[in-house]
Amino acid sequence: MRDLSLPRRAVVGGLAAATVLATARRPAQAAALPPMPRSPVAISVMDVSGALALHQRAFDDYRAAKRDAVSRITFVKAPAPELAAKIKAQQDAGRSDLDLVLTGSDGLASGLALNLWQRILPDYAEKFPDLEANYQPAALKLHREQGAGFGVVCSYYPSGPLLEYMPARVPEVPQTAEELLAWAKSRPGKFMYARPTNSGPGRTFMMGLPYLLGDRDPKDPINGWDKTWAYLQELGQYIETYPSGTGVTMRELGDGTRDMIVSTTGWDINPRALGIVPKEARVSILKGHHWVSDANYMVVPKGLPPERLAVVLDMMAFVLQPKMQAYAYDEGYLYPGPAVKDVGLDLAPPESRKVIEEFGRPEYAAMIADHPIELPLKPDQMVLAFRRWDETVGSRTMRR
Repeated sequence: MRDLSLPRRAVVGGLAAATVLATARRPAQAAALPPMPRSPVAISVMDVSGALALHQRAFDDYRAAKRDAVSRITFVKAPAPELAAKIKAQQDAGRSDLDLVLTGSDGLASGLALNLWQRILPDYAEKFPDLEANYQPAALKLHREQGAGFGVVCSYYPSGPLLEYMPARVPEVPQTAEELLAWAKSRPGKFMYARPTNSGPGRTFMMGLPYLLGDRDPKDPINGWDKTWAYLQELGQYIETYPSGTGVTMRELGDGTRDMIVSTTGWDINPRALGIVPKEARVSILKGHHWVSDANYMVVPKGLPPERLAVVLDMMAFVLQPKMQAYAYDEGYLYPGPAVKDVGLDLAPPESRKVIEEFGRPEYAAMIADHPIELPLKPDQMVLAFRRWDETVGSRTMRR
């Protein structure tokens, strides 16, 4: 069972936003692949996004298949805010204790800002033949525009934002952003979302509102989100608290403290499968809905010895094989999950199929097909949006 109390994703505050993508603008050139080691090496993987739940079985399969290359794989979990500082401290000390990091766009951005990541593409494109041709279209956009050659997408979902609610307590569901505001005003403290810096649902809600509200530029949170910031501040008058992680919102929906929360496809399915949220909870979207996609990335800290870098690159390519991608269905945690094409639910393990068949929603297929899928903010803009939210929205609580 996954620990939903663990903060999934957050970005390190105070980053110099203008430098976030500077390292991605170097001239493209290939590098020689490092040779595989002559004897097995130990590999350490850090997960700051919850991606290990989707991919650990693939890593375990790699170790079983490549015993001549890897002796053991150690897995470490940590909150995303600790990632950049930890990696930088190791690099400043001339150490390379971590070989591979599983992160969301927030951890990717914080590492790019500090120039911590090894560029993978096009440097080692030979290791990933036909990579772009094999990605799902939305995952390919994330890979190109967010990964910028440093982050390799390993799992993807259209994400949200969704409204999740208990039908017995919410007989009339808001249909528009204006109706949601009116609903929250009439029921102070009964609506909640988590701090965007450490919550996928909170983040997609923040980034989805500019499309719902018709803001001037949904990709520019500083100069183009006047309606969004005003809306979030007004909505905040009726929100009691902003928890530091999504798991709190799920538990409080389940125990009756809240009647409606912000969710995503994965956060809808998985907590119901785990029994944290009642099975009968429902989801809805608002008029003008745009999906804001999200992904997990594999990134490699700079400074790895050649023999460990060789194994890490080989392992990354292995995780992107269709059979390994099918593990990403998991228990609906990042539904659907696979980033590559033609990985149907029929390829997933039986336990995954059972969860999706019981707790998945048939309407998701049409909802995904019928609404635009947008990219999240670019890393530098996301940093600015997080900071602006913390300063102008998160610092305020419900009027008492």
